[in-house]
Amino acid sequence: MNDALAIPAAFAERRLFEPIAPWLARFTTPGLPSRAALDALLAEAAPAARSGGGAPIRFAAPGDDEAGYEARIFATGEVPTREADWHDFFNALAWCAWPRTKACCNRLHLDELRARDAAGLAGRGPRRDALTQFDECGIVVVSADPQVPALLAAHAWEEVFWNRREALQHSTRFLVFGHGSWDQLRAPFPGLCAKAIHRVVDPAWLALPAAAARAETDAWLAARLAATIGDFSPRSLGPLPLLGIPGVTPASESAGYYRDTRQFRPQRMPAGTAAGA
Repeated sequence: MNDALAIPAAFAERRLFEPIAPWLARFTTPGLPSRAALDALLAEAAPAARSGGGAPIRFAAPGDDEAGYEARIFATGEVPTREADWHDFFNALAWCAWPRTKACCNRLHLDELRARDAAGLAGRGPRRDALTQFDECGIVVVSADPQVPALLAAHAWEEVFWNRREALQHSTRFLVFGHGSWDQLRAPFPGLCAKAIHRVVDPAWLALPAAAARAETDAWLAARLAATIGDFSPRSLGPLPLLGIPGVTPASESAGYYRDTRQFRPQRMPAGTAAGA
């Protein structure tokens, strides 16, 4: 893909871009908006957006960031944002779509960093690793069918994505949180995978307007992460092959597509467990 000629609005109608589609649709010419334009967009879309430390969010030029990326955001509200960079552009739109959860993740990063420093522990630790994974490639699977999370957790890909395909499209929403996933979805490739958090809702939730559903999910997700951070690790996030979701690629319009174990991997058996046990 020629990035210089790519038009953000071209992705507004694509599957899985729904949380940021209204803003993508505004940018109808080739190229990406400036940091100033992104600041103006955030002021309109999420005027109360704050860092984990309470500083108003704005998009700033990258610097040396000696204190660290998350620490800079926490203290100043400045989100390092490269001009004409799709990855950083999608991160800016993530702040528009998910301001509460982005702030929560920023605060949890700093809490964990300080706790590890105080304990004399080296490295980032599993909680920060999980927060970064979710920030980059997270997705919230919201379903009115409690069987859907269980099937996805069991890697029953053909059952959930093919055998229950029609019901799935009525019962479940796939809401991308991770800006890295949107960047990769510009030119999706086999094996593209997100890290999922599952949520079961009352069927009435599915009737909410898109903006209201996104805002409600943002509040729920921020509270969920804050409440579960003590046990949060990369293992808390379930793998989700994005190209298996109906509508993402025409290749998925057959049952055989879901039998390619290079992309749709079976659930790994615990060590020492016999098949069929």
